[in-house]
Amino acid sequence: MRDVGDCSTCPPACSAGGPGSARIPQAVTARGPSASHTGAGSFGAGCCGPDHGVFDYSDDPGPRDACGVFGVWAPDEDVAKLTYYGLYALQHRGQEAAGIAVADGRTVLVFKELGLVAQVFDEVTLASLSGHVAIGHTRYSTTGSSTWENAQPSYRSSQRGNAVALGHNGNLTNTVELAADLVDTGEDRIRATTDSDLITAMLAAHPGPTLQDAAMAVLPQLAGAFSLVFCDTSTLYAARDTHGVHPLVLGRLGGDAPAAGWVVASETAALDIVGAEFVREIEPGELVVIDAAGPRSRRYAPATPHGCLFEYVYLARPDTTIAGRSVHAARVEVGRTLAREAPADADLVIGVPQSGVPAAVGFAEASRIPYGEGLVKNSYVGRTFIQPSQTIRQRGIRLKLNPLRDVIDGRRLVVVDDSIVRGNTQRALVRMLREAGAAEVHVRISSPPVRWPCFYGIDFATRAELIASSACVEEIRESLGADSLAYVSLDGLVEASRQPAETLCRACFDGVYPVPLPHTDHLGKYLLEDVVSEITAGMNGADPSPDVDSVVQSG
Repeated sequence: MRDVGDCSTCPPACSAGGPGSARIPQAVTARGPSASHTGAGSFGAGCCGPDHGVFDYSDDPGPRDACGVFGVWAPDEDVAKLTYYGLYALQHRGQEAAGIAVADGRTVLVFKELGLVAQVFDEVTLASLSGHVAIGHTRYSTTGSSTWENAQPSYRSSQRGNAVALGHNGNLTNTVELAADLVDTGEDRIRATTDSDLITAMLAAHPGPTLQDAAMAVLPQLAGAFSLVFCDTSTLYAARDTHGVHPLVLGRLGGDAPAAGWVVASETAALDIVGAEFVREIEPGELVVIDAAGPRSRRYAPATPHGCLFEYVYLARPDTTIAGRSVHAARVEVGRTLAREAPADADLVIGVPQSGVPAAVGFAEASRIPYGEGLVKNSYVGRTFIQPSQTIRQRGIRLKLNPLRDVIDGRRLVVVDDSIVRGNTQRALVRMLREAGAAEVHVRISSPPVRWPCFYGIDFATRAELIASSACVEEIRESLGADSLAYVSLDGLVEASRQPAETLCRACFDGVYPVPLPHTDHLGKYLLEDVVSEITAGMNGADPSPDVDSVVQSG
């Protein structure tokens, strides 16, 4: 493991704790009499996911996951439509683009576009995608820009005279090395700027006789986080990185033997939506091959589990189960823990829709303070709405949330939210609640302070943009204008997950990264775009700049 920093920027009095520590934070209260009140087409980026916001939501989009993946092998089913429904269930994991690839034993056909699942596909499109194998993908970009080329599934013709289509959830940490290995393969290999496309290119270029042989050779070369679904013309494959950072599950279609088909998905909720029975999780370091003989397991590397703890906080649907633990139950338990660790003298507990609600219910149960619905969410507002001007923003237009004044007026509130990234959303929320008549606003957060960026598939801001990386709890409270602020402890969150602490990735909270990270020059969302532009310049007869050339060649 690599420990990449400390919490020296946070004064000891604010209970920051060092990397790996889990000190129980005390509620930080305002000093003085009161707190500061102060069919497909060429679609653009899709609507926002399950996150929340107030006023100009785009100013503080909150954490975003890389994507959702889905795959099905079912000869007697409409696999394209099943995949469409599966992607609908995984829309929260990516809203920038969606795509489906189908295989019929002879060819692989890919249809993808920018936009939400419902914007990209219609009945006519789905009817044209026939076969017995399908994979699908919903994307939020964590490497590369939001372009059609970077939408997934990615596609390559292979050395074996076959084709490969692939969907990827996660981020690789050795992208530069992989790109350097593909420099001499021609312009066709560099048309996209994602680590997912590099994986696809490696699988297609491998000289082995089957895609299974290629996967067993390529997967051990990948570092970082990846939950993969991929296919050739006849077979479905699924693979998970050795740490199992993000979830990937196997399901069965049809209750009677033999099975009518097999499904792979990012979350168990997607299995429920398509009527598949949960079989098991794909294990870390495992490749699963699915064809007419059923699922077969191959171990390509030993497992060293470090599942993403933030899946329980925010990323996964509440109706999903991860490692045997209900996400909803975990969030409710976190709320109970938060009430014990940071009680508040208040009249009403409210949750910030949607991911803050289960923890708010748990807080209310443990504190015996009534729970109420104090905020109404407009689920249809996202990044496709017309952006407000600065003047309109200053007038306080409420794009995502609106308070129930009759519930809030004159009451002391506990407001439970899942996390704080930059703080803009919570700052506007506190102001809105005060304008609605709240007597006091006590903010409780159902995760520890997010102080470190994620390099494994969550598009957290850089560390400089994370408010908790440079401000202590009291400073954040003052910035939000809340009467008090408290976070759940890291120990409390881990306990609610019911997973052993050593099997979880907690890097965004403690700065300890289970997968070693390269030099910072080899990290970044748009790293491959710089590499590709320099490679392309070299192919066109120009000399790549010394700086970028050295990055490509150094590995």
